[in-house]
Amino acid sequence: MIQLKELKMKKNLDVGLLVLRVVISVLMLLHGLGKLNGGLEFVKGMLVDKGMPGFIAYGAIVGEILAPIAILIGFRTRIAALIYAINCVVAILMVHSAMVFSLSETGGWAIELLGLYLFGAVTLYFTGAGAIAVSTKNNWD
Repeated sequence: MIQLKELKMKKNLDVGLLVLRVVISVLMLLHGLGKLNGGLEFVKGMLVDKGMPGFIAYGAIVGEILAPIAILIGFRTRIAALIYAINCVVAILMVHSAMVFSLSETGGWAIELLGLYLFGAVTLYFTGAGAIAVSTKNNWD
């Protein structure tokens, strides 16, 4: 007879954090690479339309390419996750603010993907990268 103790799985926080890092960083990195193929002009135009300087659009490169790369490899993950989360908040405020309290046609939160990005980054800000990372000794890791 199998006892309940034998069925208990071992927790592995470091592998879980690695999975979270890989998923949110690769998904946002792919999104950010689209900015390099003309998408940055859209962001610049939107900023200028709102009375802001267009050069702020380069922050999207930092938040959608550089921060995800740092998160992916586990280098200064906490600061990279903070930058990533700020990038998500700016995207919500600039592009999706009308959808924050809306549901999609299928009943989910209208900005659920962006919400997952944001709260995944917030989670990494509080936890750090875990042991499976390029850098693990700094406070920002």
